[in-house]
Amino acid sequence: MANDNGFGFETRAIHAGASPDPATGARTTPIYQTTAYAFDDAEHAASLFNLQSFGFIYSRLTNPTVAVLEERIASLEGGRGAVCTASGHAAQMLAFFSFMEPGASFLAGNRLYGGSITQFGRTFQKFGWQAQFVDQSDPENFARAITDSTRAIFVESLANPGGVITDLEKVARIADAAGILFIVDNTMATPYLCRPIDWGAHVVVHSTTKFLGGHGNSMGGALVDSGRFDWSKSPKYATLNAPEPAYHGLRFHETFGDLALTMHGHAVGLRDLGACMAPMNAFLTITGIETLPLRMERHVRNAEAIARYLSTHPAVASVSYAGLEDSPYHALAQRYLPKGAGSVFTFALKGGYDAGVKFVEGLELFSHLANIGDTRSLVIHPASTTHRQLTEAQQIAAGAGPDIVRLSIGLETVDDLIADLGQALERG
Repeated sequence: MANDNGFGFETRAIHAGASPDPATGARTTPIYQTTAYAFDDAEHAASLFNLQSFGFIYSRLTNPTVAVLEERIASLEGGRGAVCTASGHAAQMLAFFSFMEPGASFLAGNRLYGGSITQFGRTFQKFGWQAQFVDQSDPENFARAITDSTRAIFVESLANPGGVITDLEKVARIADAAGILFIVDNTMATPYLCRPIDWGAHVVVHSTTKFLGGHGNSMGGALVDSGRFDWSKSPKYATLNAPEPAYHGLRFHETFGDLALTMHGHAVGLRDLGACMAPMNAFLTITGIETLPLRMERHVRNAEAIARYLSTHPAVASVSYAGLEDSPYHALAQRYLPKGAGSVFTFALKGGYDAGVKFVEGLELFSHLANIGDTRSLVIHPASTTHRQLTEAQQIAAGAGPDIVRLSIGLETVDDLIADLGQALERG
């Protein structure tokens, strides 16, 4: 399916990037479980290593199974190209690696997945990359925080765990006015509910481990390049507009144009960081994406019903779900996620930290584990797990205070899920 621009989302979720295997006629994308690929001759090998022709060299750089997944995700997000990685964190590392250098900084919304806050605020410091966390409830806060060293703005379209929705279009305008990159983590929303590139994002990242794979059986990440950022307009982005010594002075933006970031991600990012996706995980994620539209419809429908149930329960202090009319993010949800506000949300228990721990231990159908986006319904108490490494003030700022419980609503019969939640709440 070489040209998929005229097809609907559901069709592209099944066909984009794939065609019958030319060697065997296999209709399902094969798992190319190989480390390397034979060259036609010495000239062919040289042209591949010089980036003068496209092809497969070594599976740390490119792999046919992974390539199908990359094309499919890029198509669904409306991007120019994609690079798949070993995890969502690896995708974030690859994205920033392409343009950051010691002393450079970026802005990030303060309502992020706890692991991202730690990665940005602590680990990135070891590379000399500085992250400044900004209250994203007012997009103008980003404009006020931009300095000469700022290279990018990073937000989640639908924040994990609190379900906060960022005004993407306003932030995109601020990034464009400053001439800096706008990166959006779209893991929670998926391209079925929201396409950040349509609202001005330059780069989209995913943990494919979550909804794209959808079955809790494969790790992975993806970096999607919109192809719309002008890497040559500023010396801040020398990695992509200056001569690359490892490729005889080749300039990625000059040579590859709107595929510059995609090519750099493979030729330099995966080459040197090594965080490539395993072919088996790519195969499982391709299979998962084929049912993404159907799954997201059920995820959202179940989540809305459960959020309404919890909002009236006497043991619940509040529910943070943008699909509810009283949510401060409801208007933004209708604008950016018209098909639904996702299926991951939080609620606060009146009994605080102890009540949260007791509640998750009392559930029977929900699985208590650190993941989201599974066909199964999942639960976690962030303050004692995913956000444990943060201070209480940081937990509260991230929407993961001591009284908060996060739910990832799956595809089960909704009445069974409500019954399980009810009995656990009654135990409290």
